[in-house]
Amino acid sequence: MGRTIVLFGLIIVAIGLIIWVVPSIPLVNRLGRLPGDILVRRGNFTFYFPIVTSIVISLLLTLVISLLRR
Repeated sequence: MGRTIVLFGLIIVAIGLIIWVVPSIPLVNRLGRLPGDILVRRGNFTFYFPIVTSIVISLLLTLVISLLRR
């Protein structure tokens, strides 16, 4: 169990580094600003809820994990 958690942590760090270092990837540029993400700006208050981005990431992770379990 511990090895699995460390492995997932390293994968998340690698994905974060890729997103940080290579921002010109089209998917990375759109991630967080997809149609359906909620953004409310009122004066000096900003509320952002990336609902569609969360769903897309969840689906991708589910697909990857199901492929790894086979």
